[in-house]
Amino acid sequence: MPIMNLLVAFNGSEASVAALRYAAALARARGAHVTALLAHSTHAVFDTTSRWIPKEARALLAEANSGIVTGIEARFEALRGELDLGAALTFRTHAGRVDAVLSEAARAYDALIVGRHMEEDDAHVSHHPDRIALLSGRPVIVVPEGHDVDARHSHAALAWDGGRSAARALSDSLRLLEDQGRVTVLTVGQRKEWPPIEDLLTHLTRHGVEPLHRPFPESEPVTRAILGFCAENDPSLLVMGAYEHSKFREDFLGGVTASVLREIRIPVLISH
Repeated sequence: MPIMNLLVAFNGSEASVAALRYAAALARARGAHVTALLAHSTHAVFDTTSRWIPKEARALLAEANSGIVTGIEARFEALRGELDLGAALTFRTHAGRVDAVLSEAARAYDALIVGRHMEEDDAHVSHHPDRIALLSGRPVIVVPEGHDVDARHSHAALAWDGGRSAARALSDSLRLLEDQGRVTVLTVGQRKEWPPIEDLLTHLTRHGVEPLHRPFPESEPVTRAILGFCAENDPSLLVMGAYEHSKFREDFLGGVTASVLREIRIPVLISH
């Protein structure tokens, strides 16, 4: 996947600031362009067009909603200089259902980079990276708050179960994995004979990537295996498929995708 045109979801949160810095670092290394998009809803707690609401009150509510957007725009502009992208950095705003706006916009970009969902985000600008990965058809890189793009990390990690989503994530991340030069493939439990894991390792080798295989026993919970490996080895990026089973099932039972995104401290590329 060539990386020349990146979209960043910017809502002013600490996680979205980390996502913007991460995207800028990728763009500077590749001569790419970054578009920061502030997607915001216009919903209110109650219908402000109702006749029983005084005109003055409606004006105050509209001003409050506008103030949220204005404040986020100001924070972006305060960061513009340090990002050092010049004309290769664009800022846009768009009103609508936030996850839908970002999902639809992402289809015209190589990847969408978002900050991790934070409970304290204002409801007008809050987004959900896992839902966006399901809806957009594009790879989504989720960056946790406080991530240091200049810190030294080891090689990348690929969570592999041989499923469709994992294969999609591998394809979407291959250029980034090639840049890293070394990838650890994480598997959990006894694998079926076909296709053999050696085929995946050969595929990575033919792309100039040195593959390592780290198998975990069947008894090891998948989430714990992934998080434990990443905490111990500090990879630069984790690549994984999103919601191989239905999102309803994962939400109801507590799934690997949601747990990893909630707890991990490095960027995660997810695809579906």
